[in-house]
Amino acid sequence: MANLSSTAETPQQIKFMEVAINEAEQAAILGEVPIGAVVVKDGQIIGRGHNMREKFQDATYHAEVLAIMEACQNLHSWRLEDCDLYVTLEPCIMCSGAIINSRIRTVYYGAADPKAGAVDSLYHLLNDQRLNHQVNVMSGVLGKQCSQMLKEFFRAIRKKRKLARKKKAGN
Repeated sequence: MANLSSTAETPQQIKFMEVAINEAEQAAILGEVPIGAVVVKDGQIIGRGHNMREKFQDATYHAEVLAIMEACQNLHSWRLEDCDLYVTLEPCIMCSGAIINSRIRTVYYGAADPKAGAVDSLYHLLNDQRLNHQVNVMSGVLGKQCSQMLKEFFRAIRKKRKLARKKKAGN
């Protein structure tokens, strides 16, 4: 399978990543880390998801997993062989496992994740020839926008925590 990172973004890739970004914005509204994902088959979105770990207190409620689950339900199959996944952040180990096991064809992601990324940053799981399925990968689709959204989210959290510490110290 190929790493398509040097390929220019197409209008379709931008369109679907914008939908994933909208999903990420929904996560942020809920106080979740703003990560969103969509599964696409034949130009149609068949699965959507955004982080819901805090709401459900479940470590597996990542955007990618939720989008894959919805796509599987819509297709009545766990095999997503002719499907592509668009996600705002490089998938982690768990999500990469779900991507491989569901036979996703191509993953398009926005921002790299140097602390937990299992596609390019820390590991290369989607292209590991020892596994039963490999996945095409294109990184950096609307990467600056995806990265900026995450930076702003964590900046706001740090600011809120700093204010809370100041307030606590003042009492």
